[in-house]
Amino acid sequence: MEYIVINGGKRLEGEVYVSGAKNAAVAIIPAAIAANGVCVIENLPYIEDVEGLTKAMTQIGAVCTLRDDHTLEIDSRNITNCCADYESVRKIRASYYLLGVLLGRFGQAEVPMPGGCNFGVRPIDQHIKGLTAMGATINIEHGMIKARADRLVGTNIFLDVVSVGATINIMLAAIYAEGVTVIENAAKEPHVVDTANFLNILGARVKGAGTDVIRITGVQELHGGTYTIIPDQIESGTYMIAAAVTGGDVTIRNIIPKHMESVISKLSEMKCQVSTGSDYVRVQGGGDLRSVNVKTMPYPGYPTDLQPQMTALLCKTKGTGILTETVWENRFQYINELKRLGANIKVDGRTAVVSGDSNLTGAQVNATDLRAGAALVIAALAAKGETTIGNVRYIDRGYERIEQKLGSLGADIRRVHREA
Repeated sequence: MEYIVINGGKRLEGEVYVSGAKNAAVAIIPAAIAANGVCVIENLPYIEDVEGLTKAMTQIGAVCTLRDDHTLEIDSRNITNCCADYESVRKIRASYYLLGVLLGRFGQAEVPMPGGCNFGVRPIDQHIKGLTAMGATINIEHGMIKARADRLVGTNIFLDVVSVGATINIMLAAIYAEGVTVIENAAKEPHVVDTANFLNILGARVKGAGTDVIRITGVQELHGGTYTIIPDQIESGTYMIAAAVTGGDVTIRNIIPKHMESVISKLSEMKCQVSTGSDYVRVQGGGDLRSVNVKTMPYPGYPTDLQPQMTALLCKTKGTGILTETVWENRFQYINELKRLGANIKVDGRTAVVSGDSNLTGAQVNATDLRAGAALVIAALAAKGETTIGNVRYIDRGYERIEQKLGSLGADIRRVHREA
């Protein structure tokens, strides 16, 4: 059993470099299946989800070579198996991208129902709606999604809700569909754009990514290519919030400040000093931070994946902050763990009311999902005494070497191994 142990109260100072984006990597790795050639993916984060997807790719016949310089080479020319292995992908939400890309290139796919963090109902109905509209037949049997199509034909698809997963999955299938596929009410997140850019490098014809209408003109074949993944928006925000909660002075490098505008706006409203450059953001905490109200929204709004971290920060501000979660209906499961540290939070449905000036003290807590784990780390950095965080596997799904990166900024943090 692994735990992260933090002795709080240390001010964070210095520079930290952000890894490649998890949410882009877990889409781009499966997208490489579309290429009848070799793809080289650079700036890859070394995280659990990437490892699981790489195993799944190998199991269906792709040749994957992971290098020491955060680079993954994928050769998909000899894929012979369109059935993804359950054990490799059962913990990964993004495994569903194998469905769209295998269906698009080979006309068939069998993928286990997606796993990932459990913070509410996360249906795949919009994925199925889009793929079916292009001509696929989809059945769910014994926990497997089975898709078949003699041919896929482009069509207009209106998503009933803004869904990153459905947008990308439909895009992956549509690159080989006959004619033009139009996705309306498409997600605009940076990793949607990154996936589209990667496909275009390989010879796809995707236009409009980053807007709410994406047009994909089908092609006959994609070739290999080299692509560099964008920096991780959520990791960037996590370290920005960690700097604020400790009253620190941290420069977060290798990021795209444009992607961080909603977080910068909230931290500035809280009276943090925030400055930006071409590839960095500097956050200076210090003084009494003011409570704010936060409402999660699809990009470019405040991201749901930074909601738990903001909740932890609001525990150390002046006044009362209100968090409204509009994306997932049950993303406050971690609140009870924050309360173990002394947080004063009341939850009513999708709204959490956070009383600032909480006297946070160390305790033994457990991560309930990936971003909840990051929130506990942030709270522990501000708490008095020692905090032990269990279920570290959740944190490892999305953060590369989190203890080393925070340790380099002055945090008293370590990973320990204990017998079960």
